[in-house]
Amino acid sequence: EEAPGEVELYQGRSYKSYRGMGSLGAMSHSQGSSDRYFQDGKAGQEKLVPEGIEGRVPYKGPMAAIVHQLMGGLRSSMGYTGCADIEQMRTKTQFVKITGAGMSESHVHDVSITKEAPNYRVS
Repeated sequence: EEAPGEVELYQGRSYKSYRGMGSLGAMSHSQGSSDRYFQDGKAGQEKLVPEGIEGRVPYKGPMAAIVHQLMGGLRSSMGYTGCADIEQMRTKTQFVKITGAGMSESHVHDVSITKEAPNYRVS
């Protein structure tokens, strides 16, 4: 919600528009953007050489909802590791490397997800 960009509906899902500073749209609509990339802005749009993109990213809603999910995940991981506070998380825990195949096996497989959870994305 707090990030810049317009919310748009695409194929039934909400997205925020994204325009990088070096994109053609930013350079042709903003003098500062074209100046930043040493293109004086006096030339026509066909003379600009873009170094960025325009696109869309999935809309995630207000930051408070995301922080809520992150805090829930942190509490859960503290329970798994037996840590009472953040300091113990920093000093007591150990990270273990797993392979890509192990990572795939760690996630849901052989099931079609019918109801999405706010804190789980299939990538």
